[in-house]
Amino acid sequence: MKTALKDNYEGIYSLMLTPYFEDKSIDYKTYEEYTEWQVQQGVAHLFAVCGSSEMAQLTLDERIKLAELTIRHKGDATVVATANMEDDFNAQIEEVKKMSATGVDGIVFTTKGMGDREDELVSYIRKLKSYTSLPVFMYEFPGAKPHLISGHTYGRLVKECGICGIKDTTCSIEQIGDKIKEKGNSCVIQANMPYLYDAFVLGARGVMATPTSCGGAFFQRFYEAFVSGDLKLAKQRYHEIILLDDSIDSGFNNSAKYLVQLQGIKGMRPINRGPNTLSPARMRSIRAFHDWCVVNNLMQ
Repeated sequence: MKTALKDNYEGIYSLMLTPYFEDKSIDYKTYEEYTEWQVQQGVAHLFAVCGSSEMAQLTLDERIKLAELTIRHKGDATVVATANMEDDFNAQIEEVKKMSATGVDGIVFTTKGMGDREDELVSYIRKLKSYTSLPVFMYEFPGAKPHLISGHTYGRLVKECGICGIKDTTCSIEQIGDKIKEKGNSCVIQANMPYLYDAFVLGARGVMATPTSCGGAFFQRFYEAFVSGDLKLAKQRYHEIILLDDSIDSGFNNSAKYLVQLQGIKGMRPINRGPNTLSPARMRSIRAFHDWCVVNNLMQ
């Protein structure tokens, strides 16, 4: 069961990883293969140019190209992408225009370090949103602190700016609940796995989380079970997601890239543009988790 973006903004948004060659230039061919693999996981949406994509380490041209390739290989999925990573506001305006022109179905704005400045953030988003006709989502991106916003601030963004949803990264069930109370017709989209099930009970209906980068099918199974009313099965699927989350927690995003490689995308090397590397012991642990998933028909 997939959910069209234009319907209610609910569903699973799988985060996209960026594959690199050994010299840390982008392997676009592998990215195309990976995008098709992500679609095959059965998710409704893809989140190109996100934190897991290492968007802060990418140039504007690289971000635009990755969005364009995601669109080209998206199949029946919809695509959203971050569009306010540039520093200067005028540069952000051009970024929004360029990203909108790629054919993405929705635009994502980070809180841009204004999480504790409500009036300033609402004014900023209202102005920036005027440069696109696409649905706009908020993202509490940890790369620009303070990034977390209150439920009241989110409610204003929904009412005054027409925001369609938010990737909540508070990791607090109280703060998640505060946003859900203020969500109106928008969708509160979860990034925190320990509270995933609890957040859905409260009214969250979307996921944008790091494990979707390497296990979207886990989340699609959970989503379908929950919205069908089979809460016993949904809780089982939630437990499987927790195991997936724990398996990649150390060494992310290289850990996720290695798990994708084990599932058949050979060009997805476990390297990124940061200093992180995977030790042989971590790789062995991830292989053991993958083998367990294969035996239990959870992964290829």
